Amino acid sequence: MELIVAHDRAGLDKARSSGSVALVPTMGALHEGHRSLIRMARAMGEQVVVSIFVNPLQFGPDEDYARYPRTLAADLEICAEEGVDVVFAPSPDDMYRPDRQVSVSAGEMGTIVEGAVRPGHFDGMLTVVLKLFNLVRPGIAVFGQKDAQQLALIRRMVVDLDLPIEIVGAPTVREGDGLALSSRNRYLTSDDRHAALALSRALRAGAAEREPAAVRAAAREVLASSALEVDYLVLVDPATFAEVPDSYRGEAVLAVAAKVGSTRLIDNLPLTF
Repeated sequence: MELIVAHDRAGLDKARSSGSVALVPTMGALHEGHRSLIRMARAMGEQVVVSIFVNPLQFGPDEDYARYPRTLAADLEICAEEGVDVVFAPSPDDMYRPDRQVSVSAGEMGTIVEGAVRPGHFDGMLTVVLKLFNLVRPGIAVFGQKDAQQLALIRRMVVDLDLPIEIVGAPTVREGDGLALSSRNRYLTSDDRHAALALSRALRAGAAEREPAAVRAAAREVLASSALEVDYLVLVDPATFAEVPDSYRGEAVLAVAAKVGSTRLIDNLPLTF
């Protein structure tokens, strides 16, 4: 079946299947990590829809919206290779009215950890995700676990707003040297890329420990000897992103964000105590 490319609601309506729909929301610049999401969606839905949209609402004024990689032709080739049924690739004007007033609030969880460094980011992210859900009307949506706080907030939105959608988290895909795949990796110079490996080294050092305090200490030791400009290293509850106490038992996420040269990267590992 030939790949269908839709740019607006009318195009989506024409392409809509009567079967179950699995959505993979992306900002494009697709890589092997996105391929893994698409393959997971293919196993779960009768029709796979991939959205490609660089969402202006989730970028701050000093962030990389203007230079964020836009590679639609290459992205469409990847989607065709992976058997995607429909690509939804709207423009900002297709997605947002000029007099838009209503947005989604991420609440308190949207103001901590990543949200403290990027104010308003999660409000913009949830707003576009809700719009995509309303436009595509999937039964399943697949997101990468690399953006763990994003995934937690989307799950919270689905619960709080009673959305009839199953949210599936897909494991982070890494290069052979441990670097988590990211569309922003293409910004890195060879020196930057080498320095960026401290992120995954720090996470692995923390994961080798068995108590929360030791996990934090081991990861921070690696970061302290690196060339990274660290925004945060946290050990949090995966559902709320609140820091866990040293006596904590249960599921947790060790998350880190840092700037490598001019590029900001995030990474995390799930842990169990």
